[in-house]
Amino acid sequence: MAPYDPLLARTRTIHNPSGPVAYDCVKLIVVRDGGAILFSEFGEQPVNVGDVILLGANVLCGSEPEGHITVTTIYLDTDYVLDQLFWQHVELLHDRLDAQGFADTTFTEPAQLLRLGEDRTGMLMPWLDELVALSIGQAYRQRFHRMQALLHAVIDVVAPFIRISPLRTSPLQRAHIRPTIPRDRRFAPLRVEAREVHVALHADVARAWTLPELANMVHLSSKQLTRVFADAFGKTPMTYLTMLRVEEMARLLRETDLSVTEAGRQVGWQSRNRASGAFRECVGITPSRYRTMRFIGGDVPIDRTFLPT
Repeated sequence: MAPYDPLLARTRTIHNPSGPVAYDCVKLIVVRDGGAILFSEFGEQPVNVGDVILLGANVLCGSEPEGHITVTTIYLDTDYVLDQLFWQHVELLHDRLDAQGFADTTFTEPAQLLRLGEDRTGMLMPWLDELVALSIGQAYRQRFHRMQALLHAVIDVVAPFIRISPLRTSPLQRAHIRPTIPRDRRFAPLRVEAREVHVALHADVARAWTLPELANMVHLSSKQLTRVFADAFGKTPMTYLTMLRVEEMARLLRETDLSVTEAGRQVGWQSRNRASGAFRECVGITPSRYRTMRFIGGDVPIDRTFLPT
């Protein structure tokens, strides 16, 4: 079995445009040096030293460096985040399973740009450097307490800047929209039906999938599959497919000379308007704007080995 850590940190310098990519985890990104134009569901925003980016699970995000940008990224398993939230608010919650509902009510903008300022982010640098050093070598269990202490020190500085919302949405409503909040697997393995549909969607993003077709494939009703898949991946199957298509369309725009219309067709959309609309909704910029970026030598490789398979 491949090693898996619920907490990981990495520092890297990016010179070329990257993304959009999505992770099945929460990401906290601290800008250390340089600057970039960031694009995600919050649109197109400049980021510089003093800024922190918070991304929920399965949220597409990319960047166009202005020369270069150096960031430290903390990757957090979504169940791990909900555990922390439960113990922080334990006096308000009945049990661990209530943490998801509390998160639903409190955090409805997981794609957030936080303007901490250089002085506050400067405080984080020694903790971030040590966290990166400790998370290399796959010895999370032995270094658990120190990594926890460092993470909590970072979160203590960042948390006051995270925006909260009084609006409540149902799990099904959240599963149909972007952005999505972290999922809750309730300490249970992913159901085999969710895994099978996940594999099928990844294997053929251009296929004209329908919800009934996917449901029949795994012998569930459409309603049952929607619930099972959303529990596992935070989105309905069709919303998740849209994210995959946008990610593949971005790759085609980077690596080929295909028109926007043809790139959209190759990932499964027959209408340019549908392709462009979905791209902008997920990425924050139009396909034409994305194409103008200078991708030299392909996208920046990203280490996803810590993610569960």
